[in-house]
Amino acid sequence: MRSYANQLASHLNKALHPFYMVFGEEPFQMAQCVYEIKQAAKKQGFDEVVKFNLLPGFDWQELLAQYNSMSLFSDRTLIEFDLNQLKPGTLGSQAFKSLTEYLNPDVIVIIKGCKAGQDIQRSAWFKALDKHGLFVPCYTLAGNHLHRWLDTQCKQLQLHLAHEAKTSLLEATEGNLLATYQELEKLSLLYKHEPIDQTQVLSGLLNQAKFDIFDLNTALLQGNSNTAIKVLLKLADDNIEPISIIWTFNKEAQTLLAIKLGMQTGQNMAQLFKQNNIWKNQQAATQQALERLTIERLQQIIHFLAEFDSAYKRSAMVAPYQALAHIALAFCMPLNIPLPYQYEET
Repeated sequence: MRSYANQLASHLNKALHPFYMVFGEEPFQMAQCVYEIKQAAKKQGFDEVVKFNLLPGFDWQELLAQYNSMSLFSDRTLIEFDLNQLKPGTLGSQAFKSLTEYLNPDVIVIIKGCKAGQDIQRSAWFKALDKHGLFVPCYTLAGNHLHRWLDTQCKQLQLHLAHEAKTSLLEATEGNLLATYQELEKLSLLYKHEPIDQTQVLSGLLNQAKFDIFDLNTALLQGNSNTAIKVLLKLADDNIEPISIIWTFNKEAQTLLAIKLGMQTGQNMAQLFKQNNIWKNQQAATQQALERLTIERLQQIIHFLAEFDSAYKRSAMVAPYQALAHIALAFCMPLNIPLPYQYEET
């Protein structure tokens, strides 16, 4: 069964499913959906959360054992499985199908992954999970969909933004939902229940720190290593959560890889920019990155990001910003800077 992100809450209010497949290319929307599922499950007694991340060499028996295990304290369990932009392969496909053969009423499984194209949706493992579960695709929002999303967030935060204020906010954040939501949270603290005009929104945007995640995006695309490192240092000083930066890195790498693969098949560049939501003011910098980065390097970066994410979630990351600096340099100077191959455990 399919449910779009804005319909998920109504499905969760009716009943919980054994499996949830949250796939897409919009990390903030995906994170929101996973959070909603977890909260609904917690209300039904699924208090224990177990996380798995797919990396090369992953032992699929661990997933099966966890799904079929009985807790000593009879807790109901939620398993969060992150595909890390990878496909499950033969062993993973068999494991996922095995989960559906003997449903465990005391376990809910959330599977997260990149955009689920027709090849994934037609696969046997996906169909098996979909028969008993809920598929939640999270698309990049633009146009009227983006405006409706903003209206929903304003309603939930009890914000009253003028039409011009909303337009200015969306133009400034360029469709980045995480950045937009962070601005809304600030406005909620300052002006909750009060009318908010364009001047107030622009004032908040202009008072941001000189370096932020958007500056980092531009530096990565342009290959400006000095600026990228300066931005990272500023973000570290501001105690910005590293996972937000990983989202940014991963989005840029995945987008560039999709365009490079499209170029290989002879697709028109203008159409590729449109398909991947590259705004006009981003196209020159994106072109610089496309000329500099190979498909192999982008795949290496994406794999390294998955390892970073796994290590960080396990609290095995000693110096996360040092690792982020290595990734930034790999973006900027791919021919000269090798990727680190492992993380130091605590």
